[in-house]
Amino acid sequence: MDFLLSIVTFLPLTAALILVAGLRGDDAAAQVNAKRLALAATVSTFFISLFVLLEFDPGDTGFQLVEEREWLLGLTYKIGVDGISILFVLLTTFLMPLVIAACWDVTHRVKEYMIALLVLETLMIGVFVALDLVLFYLFFEAGLIPMFLIIGIWGGKNRIYASFKFFLYTFLGSVLMLVAMVAMYVDAGTTDIPTLLNHRFDAEPINLFGWQIAGGSQMFLWLAFFASFAVKMPMWPVHTWLPDAHVQAPTAGSVVLAAILLKMGGYGFLRFSLPMFPIASDIMAPMVLWFSVIAIVYTSLVAMVQEDMKKLIAYSSVAHMGFVTMGIFAANQQGVDGAIFQMISHGFISGALFLCVGVIYDRMHTRDIDAYGGLVTRMPAYAAVFMLFTLANVGLPGTSGFVGEFLTLIGVFQVSTWIGVLAATGVILSAGYALWLYRRVVFGDLIKESLKSITDMTMRERAIFAPLIVMTLLLGVYPSLVIEVVGPSVKALLTQYDTALAAHPPHDAVAASH
Repeated sequence: MDFLLSIVTFLPLTAALILVAGLRGDDAAAQVNAKRLALAATVSTFFISLFVLLEFDPGDTGFQLVEEREWLLGLTYKIGVDGISILFVLLTTFLMPLVIAACWDVTHRVKEYMIALLVLETLMIGVFVALDLVLFYLFFEAGLIPMFLIIGIWGGKNRIYASFKFFLYTFLGSVLMLVAMVAMYVDAGTTDIPTLLNHRFDAEPINLFGWQIAGGSQMFLWLAFFASFAVKMPMWPVHTWLPDAHVQAPTAGSVVLAAILLKMGGYGFLRFSLPMFPIASDIMAPMVLWFSVIAIVYTSLVAMVQEDMKKLIAYSSVAHMGFVTMGIFAANQQGVDGAIFQMISHGFISGALFLCVGVIYDRMHTRDIDAYGGLVTRMPAYAAVFMLFTLANVGLPGTSGFVGEFLTLIGVFQVSTWIGVLAATGVILSAGYALWLYRRVVFGDLIKESLKSITDMTMRERAIFAPLIVMTLLLGVYPSLVIEVVGPSVKALLTQYDTALAAHPPHDAVAASH
C-alpha cells in the first residue's frame, strides 16, 4: 500500500503514454482500441481508488497514505489524503470512466482526445493529493493545458475564443498565487503543506501609504490565493469565462469542467485560505459572503433568459458554486460540511445535466431551447432521467442537491440572517429556470418535423446515467456517506481556525491610520 496513491494518480498518465508510443493509425480499429484502453485505464483507476477509501480512517484528522521522496532539483514529491481531499479523488475517478464512455461516438482525432482526457485525470487527482506547494502548483496549472486543447480542438464554432479566454482568465489569476507561494517559502523556509498549515504567518497591521491594512502579510497572501481560486470556482464577477467555455466545449469537456475542475477552487479555499490565513479569511469573509449572494441571485436571473441549454446550465453552476463559497466562509461545521457536500453533489448533478444536453445534441446538433418541445412523446426514458436531475439541481428533498444547499444555508444563517434570506431566494430562482427549461424541451406538443423521428436513449447512454442516478439518490437519503468522512477533518480545521482568531484581536479590513 506504500504506493497506492501514486498508482491512482499516475495510472491514467501511464495509459496516455502507451497510447502515444504504442498505437499507430487513425482507422476505425485504432480508434476503438484507443477508447477501450482509455476506458480500461479509468475503470481500473476507480477500482484502485476504492482501496484508498478502504485504507482511510475517517477518525484520523491528519494526512494518511502519505508518500514522500526526494524529487528533481531538491524538490520533494509528497502526496497524501485527508477527510477533505479523499472524496474529491473518488469523485474524479468515478466520473472519468463515464466521461470516456460519453464520447464513444467521437471520430475526430480520437487517440489525441483520449490522451488529453487521461492526462487531465492524472493532473486533477494530483491537485487533490499534493502535499507540497510546488507539486500542487504544477498539477494545478498543468491541468489548464489538456482542457485548453479539448475546448480548442474538439469544441464548437467559437472554440478558439473560448479556449483562450478560459486559459487567460485562469492562468493570470494563478500567477499571483505563484508569487504568494514564493513569499510563503521565504517566510516559513519550507514548501511542505502540513508544516505550513501549522505555521503562523504574520497578521500584524501594516501601514501602507497612510492606510493601516489589517491582517498584515496574511492579507496579501490571502488575496493572491483568492485571485486564483475565485476565478477557478468561478465567483462573481470573474465568472464570465465559464459560459463561453461550456458552450464551446464538447460534452466530455463540459462534464469534466463542471463536475471536477470547478471544485479545485473550493478545495483551495479549504486547504489554503482558511487554515493558513485565518485572520485574513475572517476579515474578508463578509466580502466573500456578499459576492456569493450576488452570484446566487444574479446568475440565476441571467440563467432564466438564456436560449442555449448549455449556457443556462453553466450559469446555474455559478449560482451553485455561490452556495459553496458561502458555506466555506461561514466557517462553521454545518457551513463547511455543506460546502463540501454541495461540491460532491454538484459533480454528479451538473455532470449529468451536461450529459443530458449531449444526448439530444448528438441527435439534433443544436442546443437551442426553441428547437425542442414534446420530447416526452418520443423519448420517455430520456424525459424521466432529465426530470430527475432537473429536480436534483433545484434541490428537491430526497436528492443530494437538497442536502448541500440546506446545510450551507443553516451555516450562513448562524453568521448573517440577511445573507441567509437572500441566498434562500436562489432556491426559488433555480426552480424557475430549471423547470422552465424542462417544460420547453420535454413537454408540449411534438409539432417540429425534425423531432418526429428522434430516438430514445441507447443502452450505452442509459448505462452512463445509471451510476449518476444511484449516487444522486443515495446521497440524498443517506448523506452520512459524505458527512462521516469529512466531518472530523472539518472539525479539526475549524478548531485550528477558531484558535487562531482567539489569539489575535479583531481588526477592520482597511482603517485610516490617523
